[in-house]
Amino acid sequence: MKNKTFIIAEAGVNHNGDISLAKKLIDVAADAGVDAVKFQTWKTELLVTEDAPMAAYQVENTQRKESQFEMLKRLELSYDDFGHLKAYCDEKEIIFMSTPDEEQSATFLDGLQDVFKIGSGELTNTPFLRHIASFGKPVILSTGMGYLSEVEHAISTLESAGLSFRQITVLHATTDYPTAPEDVNLRAMLTIRDAFPGIVVGYSDHTLGIEIPIAAVSMGAKVIEKHFTLDNKMEGPDHKASLEPRELSEMVNAIRNIEKALGSGWKVPTQTEKANRDVVRKSIVASKNIIAGQVISEEMLEIKRPGNGISPTRWDEVVGSVAKRDYLVGELI
Repeated sequence: MKNKTFIIAEAGVNHNGDISLAKKLIDVAADAGVDAVKFQTWKTELLVTEDAPMAAYQVENTQRKESQFEMLKRLELSYDDFGHLKAYCDEKEIIFMSTPDEEQSATFLDGLQDVFKIGSGELTNTPFLRHIASFGKPVILSTGMGYLSEVEHAISTLESAGLSFRQITVLHATTDYPTAPEDVNLRAMLTIRDAFPGIVVGYSDHTLGIEIPIAAVSMGAKVIEKHFTLDNKMEGPDHKASLEPRELSEMVNAIRNIEKALGSGWKVPTQTEKANRDVVRKSIVASKNIIAGQVISEEMLEIKRPGNGISPTRWDEVVGSVAKRDYLVGELI
């Protein structure tokens, strides 16, 4: 994750409970060139009470009158399904990930993945954080809906349960689907980075389009997570805030170009610039005939291309010096 942005294509629940759709999402993610495709794993009975209401965005996006329990049960995949999806990811040479939403599913996923993503909903879930840390694997922690003090508590909990600081990546996020640009607050990612020196930071995006995650990379995000779907007109809670296949590919290409453009930070000419310096830069040139032995005055000089003579930065050295030979008008000094 150090040398390039780790891009997670968040399939989430956009398979609508159908493993065949989940595999098509893996195909899209692999074709787009992301590093990992991520799902969500839970047992509804262990996650939510039977009468828990849906979030406002879920009601709006699904247009269904049902409980959160009913919605999640309808979208739930089996552990066997996730085993098949992991195997399919291996076949497609893309990293499989899934976010567990309760401890039993976390234990199951420990056998399938090498990195754990913890969703924003679990930022304050101390027992759950300890359970994830017990696996000893790197953790990517989302911080939507959180205060900085809660982020600090989560990091401290993970560390006290056995994870090293270097195993933790923290993602800034806004838990709203879709997120309005004015609610993104990308600078909060920098606040997290500054508050915990040495921490790797990234951004989990729920806005429409691809501009915001691209901007996050330019600001130093080392991990980008973005929802995607086969068609954002499909029924389901997250489709409307998800990229379609073409957009996902465009985002990946843009991020890879931004990585190249960020460069090393050293202000030196590139190899291609070096070839242009003599053509574009200027030199000190005789504006009239100069005879050897004359004291060179400003009136005898001008500055013109090409740049393979004496640089104008040495103007003050040349003015007042004695000509060592004759110069014709237009000749480089």
